[in-house]
Amino acid sequence: MSGWTLRTRLTVLYGGLFLLAGATLLALTYVLVQHGLTGRLENNIMIGGSAAGAGPPSLTYSSLGDQVRADALHTLLTQGTLALVVVGAVAIGLGWLIAERVLRPLHRITETARRVAGRGVALRSPCLHERIGLTGPRGEIKELADTFDSMLERLDRSFDSQRRFVANASHELRTPLAINRTLLEVALRRPGAPPQVHDLGANLLAVNARHERLIDGLLTLARSEQSITARDPIDLADIARHVADQNGTLVTSDLAPAPTEGDPILLERVAQNLVKNALDYNTADGWVSVTTATRDGRAELIVRNTGPVIPAYEIPGLFEPFRRLHDRVASDGGTGLGLSIVRSVAQAHGGDVTARPRPGGGLEVTVTLPRAGSPQT
Repeated sequence: MSGWTLRTRLTVLYGGLFLLAGATLLALTYVLVQHGLTGRLENNIMIGGSAAGAGPPSLTYSSLGDQVRADALHTLLTQGTLALVVVGAVAIGLGWLIAERVLRPLHRITETARRVAGRGVALRSPCLHERIGLTGPRGEIKELADTFDSMLERLDRSFDSQRRFVANASHELRTPLAINRTLLEVALRRPGAPPQVHDLGANLLAVNARHERLIDGLLTLARSEQSITARDPIDLADIARHVADQNGTLVTSDLAPAPTEGDPILLERVAQNLVKNALDYNTADGWVSVTTATRDGRAELIVRNTGPVIPAYEIPGLFEPFRRLHDRVASDGGTGLGLSIVRSVAQAHGGDVTARPRPGGGLEVTVTLPRAGSPQT
């Protein structure tokens, strides 16, 4: 019974209890009828024998009484068993329907939870606004549904607050960084500035540029964790070709059509981040390749590179925000958001991203997205 559904188990339990009660009632009726017939037939035989003459009852009356009793009990047993089977089958059918009606609110709760868990994780929780909204009399199931709705409401508010905070903070920080960059550029253009000022200004501009990239990455991350409203037809091959051309001979490409739908700006950011990450963590004489294809009804973008040997257990941490390979220092120019943005954008488009180490060193990152025209998951 471990593999049975709750509806099946309830039906079997209800039907089994009904048949057990019916069989008990039939057995009790059989015993009572048998006892009653035996006493009544014995009285009739005594009266019949006395009417025929003095002495003990005749054998004819005794045999006739036994035959009548046997026929009556046989009829009761056979007809009662048949009636029990028919009524039991009807009761099991009604139990199946009643169990479905009783479990319908639970199915509704399960479907809502599945949508939130499936699409919510994939789309970074835009489905948390869904509610069960179960109506009806107060009871255990309605309390469960109301508790689930309250949990979804709190989670929805928490995610929205987090996204608004990141977006607002990023916007607020962009302004002073832009002012700092302008002041530094003006100071460096002044005639007669000593070399020390130029060196300091160049270093400060580099630090400021890195902070601007960090803020831009946070904005992209916050945007990609919201639901995608613009879904334009686009070919990943066109995006990959554009990104590869920007890097000249540093990147080789093998591009087959890979049509999908989504936000072109975010998908271009995916390709840019993957290629930049592959170039930044490459060896001096290494290579970077970009491949697009359609496989099993999914559009794929694959970026491979040479580089240091990466243990398999370190790969999941590479997709976490502000996590970089071997915890490189902040001065290496990276922000630790590149692969996090890739994963968020891919999941927001109903896709996924995976990575595996290459033999001899380097990494192979694969982004899979729904093919154009296919339903979003």
